[in-house]
Amino acid sequence: MSLFNAFRLSSPATFYPVAGKLIPVFWVLTAIFTVAGLWVGFFVAPTDATQGEGYRIIFVHVPVSWMSMFIYLVMAMWAGLGLAFNTRLSSMMAQALAPTGALMAFLSLWTGALWGKPMWGTWWVWDARLTSELILFFLYLGFIALQSAIDDPRRADKAGAILALVGVVNIPIIYFSVKWWNTLHQGASVSITRAPSMAITMFAGMALMAVAFWMYSIAVALMRVRAIIVEREAHTQWVRDLVIRGDDGKGSRG
Repeated sequence: MSLFNAFRLSSPATFYPVAGKLIPVFWVLTAIFTVAGLWVGFFVAPTDATQGEGYRIIFVHVPVSWMSMFIYLVMAMWAGLGLAFNTRLSSMMAQALAPTGALMAFLSLWTGALWGKPMWGTWWVWDARLTSELILFFLYLGFIALQSAIDDPRRADKAGAILALVGVVNIPIIYFSVKWWNTLHQGASVSITRAPSMAITMFAGMALMAVAFWMYSIAVALMRVRAIIVEREAHTQWVRDLVIRGDDGKGSRG
């Protein structure tokens, strides 16, 4: 039965109202985790013995860097599913995730620059991790531009999917760059296989902010995919009925 429901949700008409109900939940979770994460990160976590107060930017920098990579993998997964099975909603989800992923990559680069200036004495160096993160940002922009440049949505989805799947190779390069090359970045302080090499309150603040950005990304992606669904399915009867009913508080247009 659950598998049947999952297949039903693959229909844009079925997924649209479900997404609408989930959006407020994820916005509330975003607010809760953001407040908690900022409080722990900026007011509870101790001052770093080496970097002083300036290190606190990592409570934004590290989570957005994680999310920039994670969102790309999820985007590529949805794009690949759309390419392999010709499912409309999968391609829509990939399209909806791309701008948020680009935002996370942009924030990663800028917060890294803000941290790097006082710590390294420069805003930018052609460090392996910085360069590969910049490439990730350009991959997001390329995906968005490619889909916008092709008028036919199905052809745009296929072209974007190929680009997204090819770009996946950049994700392990970003993650392992500090091990493969001599870079200015330090090694990972958080690992799945061992305890974090930082104070527990520092780790807690970082984890809370990571969840906050995760909840934000889901909320925004759901909002964006609903708009994409309405745009692409404008020719269908259920969207016409939706407009006539004036759903989403827009009032009746009939």
